Amino acid sequence: FIQMLRTAKKRDILQLLSKAREEMVPFFVEAAVAAHSTASLAALSDYLDFGKAPKSLLETFLYAAAFSPRPSKELLTLVLDKLQGKQLAPEIWETGIVVIGSLVGKLCQQELCGSQEVSRGVETLLRGLGSTEEEPEVLVYLVALRNAALPEAIPMLLHHAEDGPAAVAAAAVAALRSFPAQHISSEVKRAMRRIFHETRKSYEKTCRLAAADILLDNEPLLMDVINILLATKELEAEMATLLQMKVQNSLHTEHHPARKIVKDVMRDPRINNYNYFSKVSMSSAFTGPLAVTQDLLSTFGLELLFVEGGFLRKSISNFSLFSRGLWLHVAEVTLEAQGMESMLGENTSEGEEEPELMAGMSAAFFNVHLRPVVFFKGYADLMAKVLLSSGEPTSVVRGNLLLMDHYQVIPLQSGLQVVVKLQGGLGLDISANMDVSIWEQDLNTSINTRASLAIDFQAELDAPFFQTTVRSQTEVETSIHFDTALRFSESPVLMCLQLREDQVPYR
Repeated sequence: FIQMLRTAKKRDILQLLSKAREEMVPFFVEAAVAAHSTASLAALSDYLDFGKAPKSLLETFLYAAAFSPRPSKELLTLVLDKLQGKQLAPEIWETGIVVIGSLVGKLCQQELCGSQEVSRGVETLLRGLGSTEEEPEVLVYLVALRNAALPEAIPMLLHHAEDGPAAVAAAAVAALRSFPAQHISSEVKRAMRRIFHETRKSYEKTCRLAAADILLDNEPLLMDVINILLATKELEAEMATLLQMKVQNSLHTEHHPARKIVKDVMRDPRINNYNYFSKVSMSSAFTGPLAVTQDLLSTFGLELLFVEGGFLRKSISNFSLFSRGLWLHVAEVTLEAQGMESMLGENTSEGEEEPELMAGMSAAFFNVHLRPVVFFKGYADLMAKVLLSSGEPTSVVRGNLLLMDHYQVIPLQSGLQVVVKLQGGLGLDISANMDVSIWEQDLNTSINTRASLAIDFQAELDAPFFQTTVRSQTEVETSIHFDTALRFSESPVLMCLQLREDQVPYR
């Protein structure tokens, strides 16, 4: 369908969109974005009215743009134009800003950072972050800059990481984690040390853990590893246990940048002893293989951070692929719940401000971070959600995405040439649900991921006297469900984790 649209005229695509059945329109919009021809983008520009079109259709267009494997400058211009000077629904504006970050980041990878269109996108993000003090807007711009990974944004990110409120500081440190190692300079590392060791002021525990991750994951220094492990002796049990398990996990992960240094540190009995590693708590970190072949390693990782009262503060589940020295972060889903202790009359940790009652989630797929989803914020909102809950899961992302789009002409020694075409499409449906029962005193969360991948490969040799074609088609379907059940009506708190993977048909 994409190949057909690439040769179609604007009026034909516009007519197709206008006359299509309602349930088919999202599919046609996704295909038109993936085609990214001049005609298809012009047709989309005329068809999509950001003031009147349904929010679901606009999100379909924006996410299709965000996941485009090789976006064009014209696609970025289209998104910028549609967002400019209009009264938009908050969700659409937020999604649009996040998508601009993704497009800017991918165009910079294509060495188009200096172009006028990309400069306009960069200016939109940096000026927007610098001109707003509203926390929800700041958080959206930080997610966008996390997608863009712009080196010129690092000073602003460091400012927000060290001086911003708790949620902003955590988001800024998370944005810095997305940068490759060459951009994590000594200045960035000094700031992360100040945050982790709290030399200037106190920081929320998830922010400190993220700062420690930056120090451990980017060409770590021996003294940083030693100081982080020494600090665990003074930390509360849950935070200390999670950090220790993450450091120990690096020993079993061949590609981890801190593996060699951690091995050296663990030879020192003054650190690797019972006194340091004997704290009993519920928090944990785990990384292990899902599938291993000669060419590919697929891993699943899970981090669980609890607060002292036994409530789940944060869980991160991620899936990654390693092949021939290359690493792809396929998916990461983060669930957060804070302030639950105060609801049941428990005290927060000493020196830490009482957090606002909140639960939400954020997700990233193929290094594109999506707009965070908030389940509830504040006690009144929680009560409204509990009383009016439909029981239906919240959709995080749903649609069809073009992941691979490769065209190459290979000249042969005989003087003939081979034309190679490779396309890969992904159908994705991610939903999440968090169910809090005040009366039963339990918390249940579920993340459901359904995906189907189709890859079409074709090599064609066309000569005056003969023609030959080699073609292969591959299809994979998978469904993964991650459930957590937490019962805090008794002590100790009971928790059940379940990861279910359906049969994977491979054709």
